[in-house]
Amino acid sequence: MIPTKPVRQPEYEYQMLRLPRGTSRNAARQLLTEHAEYGHWELDRLRLFPDGSRTVRLKRRIIRQVRNW
Repeated sequence: MIPTKPVRQPEYEYQMLRLPRGTSRNAARQLLTEHAEYGHWELDRLRLFPDGSRTVRLKRRIIRQVRNW
C-alpha cells in the first residue's frame, strides 16, 4: 500500500448581510458585485422573505500558509 498525504478540506469565513425590503434588485446586485470584486467574497446563500427583505451569506476561502522548515 502506498502512503498518501491527507488532503485538507478548504476552510471558509462567512459574512452575513441583511438587505431591507426597500432595496432594489439593482442595488442588491451592485452591493454583492462590489463584495465579490474587492473582497473576494462569493455567494453562499440568499434568502428572500415574504416581506421583501433579504439575508445574504457570503463566503471566502481562508488561505493558510504551511511552514516548510
